[in-house]
Amino acid sequence: MPPRSTPTERQKRLGAELRKMRLAADVTTEYAAGLLGLDRAKISNIEAGVRTITADRLRTLACNYACHDKAYVDALVDMAGDRTRGWWDAYRGQLSAGLLDIAELEWHAKSVRAGLAMHMPGLLQTDSYARTLFGAALPPLSPAEVELRVALRLQRQQVLYRNEPITYVGYVHEAALRVEFGGAKVMRGQLDHLCDVSERDNIDVRVIPFKAGAFPGAGQAVIYAEGPVPQLDTVELDSAHGPEFTHGQSQLDKYRAHLDWMETASLSPSASRDFIRDIARQF
Repeated sequence: MPPRSTPTERQKRLGAELRKMRLAADVTTEYAAGLLGLDRAKISNIEAGVRTITADRLRTLACNYACHDKAYVDALVDMAGDRTRGWWDAYRGQLSAGLLDIAELEWHAKSVRAGLAMHMPGLLQTDSYARTLFGAALPPLSPAEVELRVALRLQRQQVLYRNEPITYVGYVHEAALRVEFGGAKVMRGQLDHLCDVSERDNIDVRVIPFKAGAFPGAGQAVIYAEGPVPQLDTVELDSAHGPEFTHGQSQLDKYRAHLDWMETASLSPSASRDFIRDIARQF
């Protein structure tokens, strides 16, 4: 199979894990190439996510790298064998790769925790709220571009309602509940929706009130996606130039602690619903 020109974040992650495994074993790319009967450049391409790797070859590497974590290796084999097109691929060439990578990350996650300070969680947004949010982008988006992003955002939400939905916890700061995106009608609809979906067994919405005081981090939106094994957890951070993905152990530890703080500082799910309903009545 020819090399990929633009590997997805998930494909790059598989390659990064294989490189991490090789470095932990303290072996060279030449050694890995000899194991698989490939040239060194192809090993580098596999580790960059540019080339695919078969399950048998992946297990050969894991065995010779002395990686005995069966659950971890099995999860990597599943990643390597997953070559079906996801629903998000219909948007490829129309929206940035980063937006599609978020959809793919959520689709394969076991659970997601999200912390937001200034706007509603993407998986819990109404179409009107999302349209207002994208309408405020800089540089301005055309109406067609806005609608594409709204459509993608709404389709992402299917992970909450499919036959085996993900478990989702959204920590929302009170500031996000009060910033009037789209006017009073849009905000009432959004807050009502937030309360409604939070009644589902797999969804918790927890409010961090102003009175909680100072909070860690820079106020950016954080998504923590739990993988099939802890080594494959991923953090996605919003930024002005697009999503950023990180999975270094120290970064995972930091953002888990960040979200744990939010858990401690937030109201209970039922108290959060009451809090949101009180604010909704003010619009």
